[in-house]
Amino acid sequence: MSKPALVAFDPADHLVDDAAIATYLTEALAADDAVHFQDALQAVARARGMTQVAEASGLGRESLYKALKPGAHPRFDTVQRVLAALGVRMIIAPV
Repeated sequence: MSKPALVAFDPADHLVDDAAIATYLTEALAADDAVHFQDALQAVARARGMTQVAEASGLGRESLYKALKPGAHPRFDTVQRVLAALGVRMIIAPV
């Protein structure tokens, strides 16, 4: 009997509405790990469509891919533009 193949989990497949996206990004930011947050932001952008997010943020598609790729260090204003394009914003709260 053969074993079933494992399928890689892709969070982008489950980010289907604004509430899920906001919760996912909030939890990723709360993890206090910039790499984790950047990975989450990339997953959300993929869920929404990289081309659509690039256009809405005013970034070129290639620039968006470069800004969100592993190991990249996007500027804060780039992150803000992507968040705005995704219809979410960061909120500062006391710890």
